[in-house]
Amino acid sequence: MHSPHDPYVRVRGAREHNLRGVDVDVPRDVVAVFTGVSGSGKSSLAFGTVYAEAQRRYFESVAPYARRLIHQVGAPKVGEITGLPPAVSLQQRRAAPTSRSSVGTVTTLSNSLRMLFSRAGTYPPGAPRLDSDAFSPHTAAGACPECEGLGRVHRVTEESLVPDPSLSIREGAVAAWPGAWQGKNLRDVLDALGHDVDRPWRELPAREREWILFTDEQPVVTVHPVREAGRVQRPYQGTYTSARRYVLKTFAQSRSPALRARAERHLTSEPCPVCGGARLRREALAVTVGGRTVTELAALPLADLAGVLPTEGETARVLTADLVSRVRPVVELGLGYLSLDRPAPTLSAGELQRLRLATQLRSGLFGVVYVLDEPSAGLHPADTEALLTILGRLKAAGNSVFVVEHHLGVVREADWIVDVGPGAGEHGGRVLYSGPVDGLAGTAGSATARYLFDRSPAPARPVREARGTLTVGPVTRHNLRGVRAEVPLGVLTAVTGVSGSGKSTLLDAITEDLPGVRRLVRVDQKPIGRTPRSNLATYTGLFNVVRRLFAATDAARARGYGAGRFSFNTASGGRCETCQGEGFVSVELLFLPSTYAPCPDCGGARYGPATLEVTYRGRNIAQVLDLTVEDAGAFFADRPAVARSLSALLAVGLGYLRLGQPATELSGGEAQRVKLASELQRSRRGHTLYLLDEPTTGLHPADVEVLMRQVHGLVDAGNTVVVVEHDMSVVAGADRVIDLGPGGGDAGGRIVAAGTPAEVARASGSATAPYLARALADGGTRR
Repeated sequence: MHSPHDPYVRVRGAREHNLRGVDVDVPRDVVAVFTGVSGSGKSSLAFGTVYAEAQRRYFESVAPYARRLIHQVGAPKVGEITGLPPAVSLQQRRAAPTSRSSVGTVTTLSNSLRMLFSRAGTYPPGAPRLDSDAFSPHTAAGACPECEGLGRVHRVTEESLVPDPSLSIREGAVAAWPGAWQGKNLRDVLDALGHDVDRPWRELPAREREWILFTDEQPVVTVHPVREAGRVQRPYQGTYTSARRYVLKTFAQSRSPALRARAERHLTSEPCPVCGGARLRREALAVTVGGRTVTELAALPLADLAGVLPTEGETARVLTADLVSRVRPVVELGLGYLSLDRPAPTLSAGELQRLRLATQLRSGLFGVVYVLDEPSAGLHPADTEALLTILGRLKAAGNSVFVVEHHLGVVREADWIVDVGPGAGEHGGRVLYSGPVDGLAGTAGSATARYLFDRSPAPARPVREARGTLTVGPVTRHNLRGVRAEVPLGVLTAVTGVSGSGKSTLLDAITEDLPGVRRLVRVDQKPIGRTPRSNLATYTGLFNVVRRLFAATDAARARGYGAGRFSFNTASGGRCETCQGEGFVSVELLFLPSTYAPCPDCGGARYGPATLEVTYRGRNIAQVLDLTVEDAGAFFADRPAVARSLSALLAVGLGYLRLGQPATELSGGEAQRVKLASELQRSRRGHTLYLLDEPTTGLHPADVEVLMRQVHGLVDAGNTVVVVEHDMSVVAGADRVIDLGPGGGDAGGRIVAAGTPAEVARASGSATAPYLARALADGGTRR
């Protein structure tokens, strides 16, 4: 029995995912890092066990109805946890923010700015004072009525609706209309209304063309279809809908992404003529602070915002001081280049998490456990010190900080380390060490210790010679102003620079249209699917082969089961209809975001009982989907079509993932490596240009080595690889480096240095140079 004043969080018998009855003690009021190779079980311990149990205890204290809903989600598999305070989780959320979400809404800084305009703004003479809601484009009180707060209006023109005026209506001149029967119906209605549908469009009178495309009338007329052989078609009442009405309605209301995309092709987008793109009503735009409107201040980089806010008058002084204090931690975390109006979907997962971390500093919470998911992700080494300062301030405020982390610079500065391993999946799940960082040095079998303390230089890799260059630009977009880059072909090029310096913008400018690009493969960190229905097996295509193998068994043939029976995506009779083959049901938590819980009927198996009775080599389809990539490799060793996909996944270090692991559980780095594996399993084609955006995100140094062997293999096979990267060990092993900066936002956007890693390491004025020089001195092993 532990004392109520026990200073440790004590975990006993943790069995979540691959954890093997783990017992571990972690002190409170420290910065503790959880380390280990990808898939070792560190996130299962920190998030799946410690945070999940803290969350469950909170839910137990709320209303009985809410508790009943939470019970559907389940409790973590752990014997006991003592000494556990309330917890706050800051994960790299995989769900994409909405298009209306922005830096201002994520950080709530927009609320403070709107309050400043409402209470301390300069109003026109005689104008009434506005509530803060009037300065938001997301409210009825503030949104411009013309564009509904979007800043842009979608319109149609005759040219966008009728791209080829030489065609007649019957030949499809009005390209914006739908196909099949619906489009034929509209043409027949026009014919019945007396319009010439066989005359070239350009020869129709202008007034007639105007009515056909833009009228709001919806006349009803009797249509007599042309008789077709073998078909009896009776007259019917047809309603006419103009091309504009059809396109705008489809774009605004259709739930079909394909139909919306088709309609969008016939739309033109332009700044709203009423608000000029400012998104607000005229009354709000007439109010200024420091001579600027709320839209103009929201467009400034946060690092520049404090310098233009007013301090005259008590109200303005108090509100400005509050806003500046909220902005300061955002700037300290290296995000000063962002503006409040920057759309959230354009931010990386690391940027979003650091914004939420900065917001927590103002919450004033005391005595809680912050559980953080790789806060260094997407962070340049120059910004790591600021991150450590922020973590230290959370601790100094009386909190405990538990961090799942791979960045060795963060690990070295921690007070405590919990190392999980030694390997991934079934080869992990044990706590190898828990204690002060220096004590890890003597831990046998620890991959983290090997990289944290070993300073022996890595084998030197000869620098490859380029076989030509690819000219990119001049690029003028975001903070890049006429930037021209020379990307060498046939080598590995690393694009570096602090966050916001323009790296991703430069990468986006590399397209298949550029001279010298034969084939372009862009491997990003976007999710491979947005629901549990998408998984590793379906994305890579190996599930098609597996289903055919099950359909070929004697049991399946005797029952008349085809391959479709073993699909959980179709209503073929094989899947569980309660969850429609997802294995999970959505649980609405009322006052919290909805979450997924295992299906109460199939328990997450996805299939009905009859389907699960069919086995292949002693396993049913659900058990095969539950295999890890590594185990599946042995199970399907004699099936080349499956083994090829599995070996590619193993080659990029994903052997610990389960075949049926939902896409919603994969990190951005894992999703990117799945895409890379899908590309690797293709028949090798030389002269391909691969673009990778921070491929080492979420990777332990041991996994980085595995991944980079594959990347270097692509280059050795005659391809070109360009990576945006912050990991200096990767940059040190590249053939060429293009360094952008020197800062972020307006302080960046130009090429500071370009050349071999050794040349860039000597460049003056480069934020990357000193860290790259250190990595080269350490043989490329230091991060």
